[in-house]
Amino acid sequence: MRDTHHLPFLLGCLAALLLLPFVLQATGSSYLISTATRLVVFAIAAVSLDLLIGYTGLVSFGHAAFLGVGAYTVGILSFHAYEDTTLIGLPGTLSGLVAIPLALALSALAALIVGALSLRTRGVYFIMITLSFGQMLFFLFVSLEQYGGDDGMMMFEGRNRLPLLDLNDRISFYYFCLAWFVLFFWFCTWLVRSKFGRTLAAIKQNQDRLSSIGINAYWAKLQVFVIAGVGAGLAGALSANHTEFVSPALTHWTRSGDLMIVVILGGMGTLVGPVLGTFLFLLLEEFLPLILRGLGLGLLSEHWRFVFGPILILVVLYAKTGLYGLIFPRRG
Repeated sequence: MRDTHHLPFLLGCLAALLLLPFVLQATGSSYLISTATRLVVFAIAAVSLDLLIGYTGLVSFGHAAFLGVGAYTVGILSFHAYEDTTLIGLPGTLSGLVAIPLALALSALAALIVGALSLRTRGVYFIMITLSFGQMLFFLFVSLEQYGGDDGMMMFEGRNRLPLLDLNDRISFYYFCLAWFVLFFWFCTWLVRSKFGRTLAAIKQNQDRLSSIGINAYWAKLQVFVIAGVGAGLAGALSANHTEFVSPALTHWTRSGDLMIVVILGGMGTLVGPVLGTFLFLLLEEFLPLILRGLGLGLLSEHWRFVFGPILILVVLYAKTGLYGLIFPRRG
């Protein structure tokens, strides 16, 4: 990210994202605006996970739990607004000025609790305890029968409401999500370049050596864990608004696996890489079944991941820096 040759690429990508809705409308493919919105939202979650995996060396298999916290916060507030009931004495609301900040706050609280306990472990034990916490939250949401249980719940009142902006308009909502993505990406770029970012890099390289010079690695890891959890919670809140539906499937460990695949595919520890990985992953998810069906491979079209798996293996074996490394090969 520090090399100047990245800047034209990033500006070009931003320009493409800004023009994308108009291009899709002009080509009669406006239905893909929803897919583009999903790409932007999923990229926020992927970048947040890269802070843990790529920059700090923390492999979390429960990251999707914070997606669920953000999504269910928005969904539950919408549910009580529709039913005109209260939750612990407080009314529901459709105001985005209340729902989204509250989703971020509760995601931060959940990440603080999970991180405070999980970060006392390392290696495979950390992986397993984050997986356990993720599944605990999954079964918690499944048990909430009032909010649909395993079937999830619809947001019958539609998306959150903001002054001067109609989020029910898909183009307006796309730009709303894009603005959040740009803001979060810029924040993460600033973070990894700061002194705190160098501390994270030192933790990844040798945590014991860092502790020996008087820096508390535990608190640094807890801080980045909370920041990553807030990023995932933001993606969850936007996802709930996008689909107008909330389900426990958002918190399942397979969703965490998808995020991890995206980070590896794009390139860990780059920030740009997870965005590229998200783009490729969602394009394959959207169009690979159609391509396989067109080739007469209808059976494989329903199991497109069977084809995607070898692609990921080839990337891991021959492009260890992911798509980012193919676009920006290391110099010298």
